[in-house]
Amino acid sequence: MRIAFYAPLKSPRHDTPSGDRRVGELLMSALRAGGHRVELASEFRSLDLQGDARRQSDLRTQGTRIAGDLARRWIDGAKDERPELWFTYHLYYKAPDWLGPAASAALGIPYVIAEASFAPKRAGGPWAMGHEAAGAAIARADLVFVPTRHDIECLRPIVAEPQRLVHLPPFLDARPFREALRDRHAHRQRLSRAHGLDLQLPWLVVVAMMREGDKLASYRELAAGLARLADLPWQLVVAGDGPARGEVGALLENAAGGRVRFAGELHGDELARLVVAGDVFVWPAVNEAYGMAMLEAQAAGVPVVSSAARGVPEVVRDGETGMLAPAGDPQALAALARRLLLDPEMRRSMGRLASSWVSEERSIETAAGRIDAALARNVTRAGDR
Repeated sequence: MRIAFYAPLKSPRHDTPSGDRRVGELLMSALRAGGHRVELASEFRSLDLQGDARRQSDLRTQGTRIAGDLARRWIDGAKDERPELWFTYHLYYKAPDWLGPAASAALGIPYVIAEASFAPKRAGGPWAMGHEAAGAAIARADLVFVPTRHDIECLRPIVAEPQRLVHLPPFLDARPFREALRDRHAHRQRLSRAHGLDLQLPWLVVVAMMREGDKLASYRELAAGLARLADLPWQLVVAGDGPARGEVGALLENAAGGRVRFAGELHGDELARLVVAGDVFVWPAVNEAYGMAMLEAQAAGVPVVSSAARGVPEVVRDGETGMLAPAGDPQALAALARRLLLDPEMRRSMGRLASSWVSEERSIETAAGRIDAALARNVTRAGDR
């Protein structure tokens, strides 16, 4: 099937790395793994962070024009180049989809969404235009892939047919982590030399951007938890960077003293090599949708300590591949980290299970199968109407 792919919040080709960009890339890879031909329809970004009605109106105008141009280009072009399905990733009130509904209607093709959110409290507020557009897009979609069961409950009121809501759990390309795991000892030695880490101590690992908002709130909770572990031997390795680097550094230095090491922003194989060298991945995940970095840690055979908030239980099997504390409770988070720090065999056992679970249940290949099964059940029929 020929698929037009679009991400209104952040294009998979955007210069700034983020979880959104990574998930967009993964979805395109999963669709291709299913045998589909995927084209990025547009890099137009509909994001309005300020609640500016004029900007939202301008974005709507631009989006409507782009949708029309795309539809005309495909209609006037060769039929075998025309998309047979439109696939939008991640729309919500701050970044609605002004392209997909219009272009798919003009072409007479199914409209599919992955990861959408709808917040009734935004009705009539500064983002009213985006809120209404997001709701209309979700309501008309032939299929909505939802990463967490928490999100399914939020979307039920505006999706008329329950079968159009399909659970597609978070997934990833586990290959770089599996490969890094084969040479864990060598990666650990290299990092020890590069950052002055003690090979005899357990390493806590964190991978997160350093910016205001929920990320900084998570770093604050992390620091509060680490301060409660001062009596134990450990070291902390942090991969990440961003505008709040100074504040994050001060927080962690105050909590961990000379135990913290900053590896900077890492990607791809380098990130996999760092994560696989760790012993426990710890992250409070304040207000995170689910947390791709925690899924990556488990792919690397590293157990996770986090919070049972929002979609985190979708990526961490509590008591099996990691441990989850109540949300907003640094003391409970520290208590779980303490258990793993004091029990090397528990760490290894959880890590082995985590790695195999991700490979078997959360791989691109598994996701491709789930997507294709849902398309066969829902979208093919919708496209024939």
